[in-house]
Amino acid sequence: MAQFYGNLMFKSSTTAVPATSAVPRHIAIIMDGNGRWATKRLLPRVAGHVKGVEAVRGVVEACVERGVEYLTLFAFSSENWRRPADEVSLLMRLFVTALEREVAKMHANNIRLKVVGDLSRFDAKLQDMIANAERRTAGNTRLTVTVCANYGGRWDIMQATGKMVKANPGITEFSEDMLAPHLAMAYAPEPDLFIRTGGEERISNFLLWQLAYAELHFTDTFWPDFTPKALDEAIGSYQERERRFGQTGAQVAKKTN
Repeated sequence: MAQFYGNLMFKSSTTAVPATSAVPRHIAIIMDGNGRWATKRLLPRVAGHVKGVEAVRGVVEACVERGVEYLTLFAFSSENWRRPADEVSLLMRLFVTALEREVAKMHANNIRLKVVGDLSRFDAKLQDMIANAERRTAGNTRLTVTVCANYGGRWDIMQATGKMVKANPGITEFSEDMLAPHLAMAYAPEPDLFIRTGGEERISNFLLWQLAYAELHFTDTFWPDFTPKALDEAIGSYQERERRFGQTGAQVAKKTN
């Protein structure tokens, strides 16, 4: 399977062995524990979400400094609509505020912003803000920050399948190559490192296709407390892994020697 973006071509880890490096090229994070962080401090859940936005800023800056090329953040899942209405409303307002405050800074620092998911459920103002932010930062190359909003891994595969079938009328046999261009993150290589904060050890319908060979790192740290040092610990854990992609350890060792 090949994923295309501009003149770049990314091979799926299920069909080819991707190049690896000491620093993950692509890090994907489920930012979990905002509400529990606040509850533990006898604060309203909103305080945890506000503090979580600050943590995002720190991790983005750390990724730039460490040479990470892609950072993907699970901000709001398709299942999060099940939360109390007032909390959902608050999250939407925080999203708007973050766009208003951060996009100019991201652009000034050569950071590209992408937002993926079923955006049709958001109000028109938020959709316009997202589109404008993506256009403004489209040419930036230092780091691509993807925010997954109203996103689900199963939704992604289903919407990509629908587009693939529509683009290939009369075809009854399909391949990964045919599906790849229609995935929500077809512009990015697959994540090398997946991090989930907050003590849970689940993928929770996040990037189900793309995480096939990602290294998984789970931490008890709540997201508002996730610092650049915690990011370094996760990267350190990643660096201790032997990434074989179906090969034997002897084959990997032979390539690196």
